[in-house]
Amino acid sequence: MSSSDSPAHNRVDPFGAVVAAPGLGAFMGNRGRLHDGAGSREVRRHHVGRAWITCLLDFRGRRVRQWDPGHYTPLFFLDEALALAAGHRPCAECRRADYTRFRDLVAAEHGTSHLPAAGLDRLLHDERWDTRRRTRRLHAYAWDEVPDGAYVLLGPGPAVVTSGGLLRWQPDNAYAGSLVERPATGTATVITPPSSVAALRAGYAVQVTPPGGAPQASPSSSSEKA
Repeated sequence: MSSSDSPAHNRVDPFGAVVAAPGLGAFMGNRGRLHDGAGSREVRRHHVGRAWITCLLDFRGRRVRQWDPGHYTPLFFLDEALALAAGHRPCAECRRADYTRFRDLVAAEHGTSHLPAAGLDRLLHDERWDTRRRTRRLHAYAWDEVPDGAYVLLGPGPAVVTSGGLLRWQPDNAYAGSLVERPATGTATVITPPSSVAALRAGYAVQVTPPGGAPQASPSSSSEKA
């Protein structure tokens, strides 16, 4: 298989790592310019800055080539549940209503009515990323406190919580076909940052791609958003 036929290094796993995997997914986004320039399908940086965004796949016909020099690196997510787990939040431009709803729910959780985008990004970054160790933070919850749409560790791998049970995420960027029963007691190791968990518990509606429902086309271009 040639490099042009291989999955591009622009998908995101539930831990926030940028990986090469098939399946375009339901959302795109960015966290700065992670690639070095045209001609390379590899990323060199984990993130640039604190603003990790989740965008629509298409918005007002704006287009940008995937590996444009000097431009942010478009990233792709299987669904919004995964994007939240990775540490991203809705874009304030192309997903304004979702952004406002998410921001207000997070603000309420932290006892404030004013939470600017920079403050939201700082909060999420502190929850998802250990700057000193350069590692991903995980969080412990009682199982009855974990809302649908949150990601947890199930054995060695990630899974999303749904009303019917747990769906295992697989490295081929899709969910396993069978559900795993959700534990009734004990402690869950939660991947999704606590502020995003709070938004889910407060009613933020999150999209989860059903098993077998992920698009498989590889993108040659994507929508451009601030």
